[in-house]
Amino acid sequence: MTLTLAEAKRIADGAIEKAEELNIKITVAVCDPGGRLLVLHRMDRAIWAGVYGSQGKAVTSAAFGRPSVKLAERADNPTMRGIQIAEGGHMIYGQGGIPIYHDDIIIGACGVGGGTAEEDEECAHAGIAKI
Repeated sequence: MTLTLAEAKRIADGAIEKAEELNIKITVAVCDPGGRLLVLHRMDRAIWAGVYGSQGKAVTSAAFGRPSVKLAERADNPTMRGIQIAEGGHMIYGQGGIPIYHDDIIIGACGVGGGTAEEDEECAHAGIAKI
């Protein structure tokens, strides 16, 4: 199974719906398992840096198949730095990137930026719950 555009849009909409409940402004990125962007939504008045943060968290989560924050402690590892450099330097190890699985196979990831670390992750989970 692959993540469809319709599913990616539902994930982004779900993350934004949660952000509205939390009264925050976010950017949400949904990518395929190779870290390639499917959907990027930036809420009105969300910070511009969230565009990069959300994508970086999604790419990291897709690349390693785990929440982006789980890799933070290994960010300075030479292998991790090498992967990040080879990938183009887009990976971000902060909280808010969550992998998307179907039948134990990674089909993509959702990354959120703009709130606190906890809010970003909460929005990502809420979005993924929509599929």
